Amino acid sequence: MGEHTQGTFQCIGGIELYYQCWHPPASPKGILTIIHGLGGHSGLFKHIIDYFLPLNYKIYACDLPGHGRSPGQRGYIKSWDEFRGDIDAFLSLIKQQNPHCPCFLYGNSLGGVIVLDYGLSYPEKIQGVIAAGAPLGRVGISPFKLFIGQILSRVWPRFSLDTGIPLEAGSRDQKAIESYLNDSLRHRKGTARLATELFTTVEKIQNNASNLKVPLLILHGEKDPVSLPEGVHTFFNHVTFADKTFIEYPEALHDLHNELNYPEIMADLATWLENHRQ
Repeated sequence: MGEHTQGTFQCIGGIELYYQCWHPPASPKGILTIIHGLGGHSGLFKHIIDYFLPLNYKIYACDLPGHGRSPGQRGYIKSWDEFRGDIDAFLSLIKQQNPHCPCFLYGNSLGGVIVLDYGLSYPEKIQGVIAAGAPLGRVGISPFKLFIGQILSRVWPRFSLDTGIPLEAGSRDQKAIESYLNDSLRHRKGTARLATELFTTVEKIQNNASNLKVPLLILHGEKDPVSLPEGVHTFFNHVTFADKTFIEYPEALHDLHNELNYPEIMADLATWLENHRQ
């Protein structure tokens, strides 16, 4: 199919973040920039790549700090501003390489929160935001671990714990679960500071839903045990921008791009992108 390239770019913290790019067979009609979730990396989105390359979308994905092939402590971020700055630097690189090509941000799980925050901050820089499985309310992590994270964030921000989220929460597809088990680039670490920064940002996003001024697509699994659906419903209901779409998939779990019904989900995403490229 198309060419695959990889490289690094300098992020806001001065380190070099790893990224990958998949080039379509013809001139791209749009760019899909993927931001992974906690413990993930840029190489987890084969179904999206295989679906959208033949449709002539160019696809970029990076490894966030402390993830995949990028340096940094696993699951640690000093401040949410770093995520926002990293995405801004990544998009600047993408636009240098692809001037005048419409660019969409797709965020999975934690990445969904990152892209929503970016869309609130810089709506003029992107054509649309897609949040899949975004944790905008209650999450499937032990309340005790969350409490410990809140206590330690100030005094020991790099304190790290296993999130305790079972792999089976990601998908009903056993092949996907096996691929997670065999993936040496994945991790299950979260730090005290990341936890408090996440929940502070989620609160900010919820409180500013009516200020969102960019086309929005929310995709969510009805039975998502990691990012419980109530939070995304609340956010979506408070978005006043007219161009918003919410699609919830019955029985689906957390990683929609790896779910049993991923072809249906990819088709819904393709339809939305086609309607927003101009």
